[in-house]
Amino acid sequence: AKAIPYAAAVAIKDMHLRGAVVIGTAAAYGMALAACEAQAAAGEDVAKFMDLLQASGEKLKATRPTAVNLEHAVRDVLAGVTSGTVAERVEQSWELAKVQKGHDLDWCRRIGEHGLKIIRQMSDKKGGDKTFNILTHCNAGWLACIDFGTATAPMYAAHDAGIKLHVYVDETRPRNQGASLTAWELGQHGVPHTVIADNTGGHLMQHGMVDMVITGADRVTRGGDVCNKIGTYLKALAAKDNNVPFYVALPSSTLDLRLVDGFKIPIEQRSAREVSHVQGLHEETGKIMEVLLTPKSSPAANYAFDVTPRHLVTGLITECGVHEANEAAIVAVFGNGSEEPSAKKAKVE
Repeated sequence: AKAIPYAAAVAIKDMHLRGAVVIGTAAAYGMALAACEAQAAAGEDVAKFMDLLQASGEKLKATRPTAVNLEHAVRDVLAGVTSGTVAERVEQSWELAKVQKGHDLDWCRRIGEHGLKIIRQMSDKKGGDKTFNILTHCNAGWLACIDFGTATAPMYAAHDAGIKLHVYVDETRPRNQGASLTAWELGQHGVPHTVIADNTGGHLMQHGMVDMVITGADRVTRGGDVCNKIGTYLKALAAKDNNVPFYVALPSSTLDLRLVDGFKIPIEQRSAREVSHVQGLHEETGKIMEVLLTPKSSPAANYAFDVTPRHLVTGLITECGVHEANEAAIVAVFGNGSEEPSAKKAKVE
């Protein structure tokens, strides 16, 4: 039994599943599994049960320190199991995990609806018969969000609405989530797309080949700073210099309303091996293989995320609409952090 919640932590830490939204939901279900384990160890002792569950929550939060959805999910479960017997609290933990999943699905769908309005307006201005080109970074699709995605939700909605759409997909080194995941997703949905090297986006923008950038986010502060996959900041700089709108799509569970300054977000550093080696599919054998890219003696650094300052962000697309990336606009809709959006909405009724 002890291996079950531990496996949830390993799945998140080792990126068997990844993406801010899906690891938040996985953490909620990990807490439900941890509640079952705590019940087996504590019996009917409520105080011991809560101590064990709290400890499991801390272990889960430590797996990926940058994405705030994980922290919100753990806190929501702990806040929702504060009454009743041990058995009742275990049942409550499962219900809270189900609510988390339901909210994530609904919020991503609504992000697509709000993003579609922006794409349609910009596409019409360009000329509806012309291809509307979007650039995206990393994978913020349904593989990262259970369904719809965040950054991809408006793309799917626009494609389904008949807008002539094409997506440039950054490969997104070092784990190549764009090349391997986003490209696969878009292909499955029938969305025209092109995989590009990470350093190509600026060139495309200089030549008028990108109409809009949409990325996801792992944490957005109350002040509007955006923390996302490493390389996002460089895309935002290029977009700003070339007057290309730069939008960030996220559910409110990705907001950190307690934090204003994005440069205080802890930036995860992962194994250097992810940089020095690369994985890919061997076409002849059909097996996933890993090869060394760098000299064996060369050290490598692997910062997983960077921070895009608010002044580079055109707007934030959430389930509640489109907002300016500043503290006043965010607080007006989501509050000032006295109660996180996930805690307000993800409660068992």
